[in-house]
Amino acid sequence: MPAPAPCGARHRPAPDRVAPPAAVLFDCDGVLADSEGLVNAIVAADLTARGWRLTADQCRETFLGMAVTAMLPVIESRVGLLPADWVPRISREIATMVSAALEPIPGALPALRAVAAAGIPVAVASNSMRWELTAKLERLGIAALVDGRVFSFEDVPRPKPAPDIYLAAARACGASPADCVVVEDSLLGAEAGIAAGCRVLGLTGGTDAAVFQAMGAEPFAAMAALPALLGLRA
Repeated sequence: MPAPAPCGARHRPAPDRVAPPAAVLFDCDGVLADSEGLVNAIVAADLTARGWRLTADQCRETFLGMAVTAMLPVIESRVGLLPADWVPRISREIATMVSAALEPIPGALPALRAVAAAGIPVAVASNSMRWELTAKLERLGIAALVDGRVFSFEDVPRPKPAPDIYLAAARACGASPADCVVVEDSLLGAEAGIAAGCRVLGLTGGTDAAVFQAMGAEPFAAMAALPALLGLRA
């Protein structure tokens, strides 16, 4: 009898033998929407004006994958108590910016449409605020593909890295989490998908492949490769 796999390790068949999943659950920022630069520039400018000097890249490194509820105590430990309207004001700025300038991650929209065309339910599960998330999906022209299967951290008891949002997304797709694939670009998001019991694919644009592998996620370098990783025919 073979020895059991180490805790957290996942032995998967080679990509060309993978059966298509019951559902694919996508993160948004950094996976579908190339929004990290836009969002982090807005937040970095605001925090710099408050005395915490950050570039957009430093902002990304600090807050990647975090819900605003998790960001607030970190920010206030550096700049003091924020105004009561800080969150809605920043959210409106982000929504305005993405509505005008947001672009998709290269290869993301064809990959999403290929999954949907194969008859596989798709959902979006993001630590973004609901207002921002709606603006991003509308700008990308994919809101209809995921209608009724879009989840903000505001829709569940706990944000990522808790599994709540991916458990909710799997339910909305009528699928068991064990039969779902999560597509993520952050460690917090990958942790949430693994905690939910899903197979997790980690897009390596901003996270090292070895880090994804160490936590049990499967790294991949480009969204164009996603259909093959899901066992879909070209």
